[in-house]
Amino acid sequence: MFRTYLMALFLKPKIFLSFAATLGAIMLGVLACSNGTDRYGNPDYAQYFKKNWAQDKLWDDGLAEVAIYDAQRNIYNKPRRFEYTLITVKEDFNKEFNVKTDDYQRKDLFPVIKVNEFARIPTDNYPYHFLTSLFFKRENPVVLHKLTGSSQEWCGNTFKAITKAGSSFIYQYNSYWDNQGTGEMKLKELALFEDQLPYTLRSMAFAENLTFNAPVYELQQTSKATRPQLFQAKFIVSRSTDPAVTPGAWLVRVQFIPDKESKYWFSDKYPHALLRQQSYDGRTLNLKSIRRYAYWQH
Repeated sequence: MFRTYLMALFLKPKIFLSFAATLGAIMLGVLACSNGTDRYGNPDYAQYFKKNWAQDKLWDDGLAEVAIYDAQRNIYNKPRRFEYTLITVKEDFNKEFNVKTDDYQRKDLFPVIKVNEFARIPTDNYPYHFLTSLFFKRENPVVLHKLTGSSQEWCGNTFKAITKAGSSFIYQYNSYWDNQGTGEMKLKELALFEDQLPYTLRSMAFAENLTFNAPVYELQQTSKATRPQLFQAKFIVSRSTDPAVTPGAWLVRVQFIPDKESKYWFSDKYPHALLRQQSYDGRTLNLKSIRRYAYWQH
């Protein structure tokens, strides 16, 4: 009897199509969960962030947020003091070239948030220059859309380009280091990058004692182009008790491995500017000034 019922069920086209669609949706959900993403391709840890964080009208004023930090980084086994600049601004990309458009009448435009991280670091003999540009689709402050980075010093220069491709990243590079040179690799894990944390953590749904895990690729603001180490990092959120930081600030501790922990302090008021950073490798940032203006106008 049951067999007869099933045959009758599937002989009715509308019922069969409905059943097939439901089954397909269930299978897609199962596959998505097994890959650590939801049905829309977002990583599981995206639930701890506000996806509409960059939709605020603040970013439509035609200006850039320019934050200047007193910074320190170890180079040649010595701590070097310098000024670090973080620029955050909305731009319109076109899909054809995946860069900021010059033609705003195009039909393939989409909004992004650009984050520039610039440093000129003096050493005893010559300066180091770093510029890392990160781009995020405006509606997604968690998943990196594109990263380009370069380093220049007297020994040579290195360029990197990392672009999201489906559920992975394509990493292209041109390095002056032996055994690196020019090449391309695929980064299979749809993970965070350490370089993006000063931006992405601003979009967190801050809450006392919030704790979660997320994969993080190691820092790319370097002169070398090796396959990046992937950490399974633990994120721990709390209110800061440090008297050197603005009262009420949020503290996010990121434990990459047991002996590597970085700390980030953010304002408790939108847009949650990065106030301070202390990284496991000796890098530090302390906010010196922050303002909005059109830095490209002279």
